[in-house]
Amino acid sequence: MTIREAIVLAGGFGTRLNTVVPDRPKPMAEINGRPFLEYLFDFLASQGIDKIVLSVGYRSELIATHFGDRYHQLAISYAQETTPLGTGGGIKHALSMVSGERVFVVNGDTFFRIPLETMENTALRHNADILLALHPVSDPDRYGVVGMTEHGRINSFSEKQTGSGPARINGGIYLMKTGIFSGFDLPPEFSLEKDFLEKNTGRIRIYGISFEDDFIDIGIPETYRQASLFFQK
Repeated sequence: MTIREAIVLAGGFGTRLNTVVPDRPKPMAEINGRPFLEYLFDFLASQGIDKIVLSVGYRSELIATHFGDRYHQLAISYAQETTPLGTGGGIKHALSMVSGERVFVVNGDTFFRIPLETMENTALRHNADILLALHPVSDPDRYGVVGMTEHGRINSFSEKQTGSGPARINGGIYLMKTGIFSGFDLPPEFSLEKDFLEKNTGRIRIYGISFEDDFIDIGIPETYRQASLFFQK
């Protein structure tokens, strides 16, 4: 794998989880005595990533104190938000600290055990501006649904629909060109999916690739409690 940089989104307030994790950023929630970010970093390092840019905001000092500028072989830098920027704004801010032409972007509250090299090969084959790792689910009621053509190009994003049957959801790992936002008039704070991807399916090359590998989202108390068993696999 030639792409060795990743942005990890760790700046949110984690409001849905604060009843069980009230005192720290969601990515620092402890699972089996370790913060969630350690599991995520271990996975990224195992896939060949050696540089992490952490997009941080809320209680970022807890993350910086724990990790500093290195975690094992991973070099860590911090893109600090002084005001909330949303997922899109956070990524755009962090991109200034990335040196390559493409970078992985990973949600700091999801874990998707997939081969990143497969994503790289797929993105290069399609010359994708952004490639999303998708996960098939039987009931997408908590998530937005992604629609795509038979060639893998994403052509729609739909709101979550209870009882709508099997669908593909965004698995929280992206591979994007570092210049993806060039030429767009964007506010400082915006959502990657709602404000950028959904509105520009015709302007940029958005592709998806589906994986059935292990997936967990710790964003709500129910799934957070399931994580202790998930990471014992």
